[in-house]
Amino acid sequence: MKNSIYIVGLLLYAGTAFGQADIYAGDAFRYSEITQTGTARMRGLGGNHASLGGDMSSTFGNPAGLGFYNRSEISISPSFNLLNSQATYIGTQRTNNTTTPFIGQFGLVLAGNKQNENRRWRRTALGITYNRQVNLANNFIFEGRNNRSSIIDSYIVDANGRNLSGSQIDQAYNQNTNEADFPAAAAYQLYLINGTPTSNTAVTGPPYFRYDASRPTQQVNTYESSGAHSQWTIGYAGNLDDKFYIGASLAISRLRFNYENVYRETVVGGAVFNNYSQTDNFSVTGNGINISLGMIYKLDRNLQLGAYLSTPTFSSVKESFEQSLKVDVKDPSVAPVTQNEVFVVPNNFDYSLTTPFRASGGLTYFLGSGRLGFITATADYVGYAGMRVTTNVYDAQGNTDFKNDVKRAVQGTYLNVVNLRAGAEIRAGLLRFRAGVAYLPDAYKEKLNNIDRAKVLISGGLGVRTDRFFVDGSVSYNTLKSAYTPYSLPNASDYASSQISSKLTNITLTAGLFF
Repeated sequence: MKNSIYIVGLLLYAGTAFGQADIYAGDAFRYSEITQTGTARMRGLGGNHASLGGDMSSTFGNPAGLGFYNRSEISISPSFNLLNSQATYIGTQRTNNTTTPFIGQFGLVLAGNKQNENRRWRRTALGITYNRQVNLANNFIFEGRNNRSSIIDSYIVDANGRNLSGSQIDQAYNQNTNEADFPAAAAYQLYLINGTPTSNTAVTGPPYFRYDASRPTQQVNTYESSGAHSQWTIGYAGNLDDKFYIGASLAISRLRFNYENVYRETVVGGAVFNNYSQTDNFSVTGNGINISLGMIYKLDRNLQLGAYLSTPTFSSVKESFEQSLKVDVKDPSVAPVTQNEVFVVPNNFDYSLTTPFRASGGLTYFLGSGRLGFITATADYVGYAGMRVTTNVYDAQGNTDFKNDVKRAVQGTYLNVVNLRAGAEIRAGLLRFRAGVAYLPDAYKEKLNNIDRAKVLISGGLGVRTDRFFVDGSVSYNTLKSAYTPYSLPNASDYASSQISSKLTNITLTAGLFF
């Protein structure tokens, strides 16, 4: 399983058995936090899926919306995420900008023929769509001068806690593979930590110490991730009396996530080391399945109500974590390293992930029976407290303990929330003008590091629709805050966290043909 990184907001946690429960509770949340999805039309409207139909997004939103189709359609939605991150660490601010292109959606809807007017079931439609549910790309960098501690101090705490002699720590290192069983053992091979001689001066052990302990360190951390939680969805819907629409969908999800985190310290005026670094590489792949059921009902020509629910996505996940420590020695007579880089034995872990149950309800009011446009609003319930992670890699009792530990961590950390969305579209001939807003409340029970992680997404869009084709564009914008702690120590005043403020702009273009 993963080792030591602790990110609040990005949720890469560290630790012992309890910390591992926090890690996987955080993983479940990271892979489940859907902010905005769909075509440019839906994004421009704030992500309102519940009571609108006739859009490709209906396949993976409210599948009942497919029942509004009276002709077939094919469309694609290329997107760009523009991320601006400002990280403040020990009084120093760094800014980083990244652009991530991806395909947000593409698919096909096949509309059935109109039935005889005497039949109550008027139309059916089948949709097959790819959609990116959660975008996992991120990038930030921070740095600052630390006069109180070093990441090496965290290795020392670990080594002292294990109460092992130097020779016992040596046994945790395989010279043939250049791999150590845990980070402190790798640090020991690199002379980053050193044992205190005992009464037998040939034997060393705790308390462990480090060279250049009185010197400040210039600390730099670079984090870069990529990947997505996406799905292929097949949906089917029917239309009863042009008033009641009902549909269902089946989705096969794909989880892919990778990150590299490089933490580096340069010793200011150091006598033994110039610098040293820790590099973490993490990768995840998984596959899952979920089902959605939905309905939309027209109360009259101007008002329609919609609701749908989605089961949790049940996924099988494989992950791999690799770590290495590297040194640049200034005085080899004090630190006579034979290898300047030592690897920690890779950790592979398989588990099952259950994402939250979701339910949405909303209404749409048409202006001038739809000739002038409409106003729409949605409330989305997300049961984050119901997320679960289980495994079969231990014995029966170990698997039960792991399941219960993660369950407690989830229920102690996350709240069930109701996301609110609203949007409007104004029609002028072939043109469509759209605007939307979404409020996603903070899903954390406690405001760690005094950070409110609630999100407000503001969006707008423009579209052109003819009898043969359509082109839509949208821009959405939101800000979010998080914190990153590269290492921790028993005394909170001895280490620091980076406060990260991010501004995310999404640009989506959807082009489609009717046939």
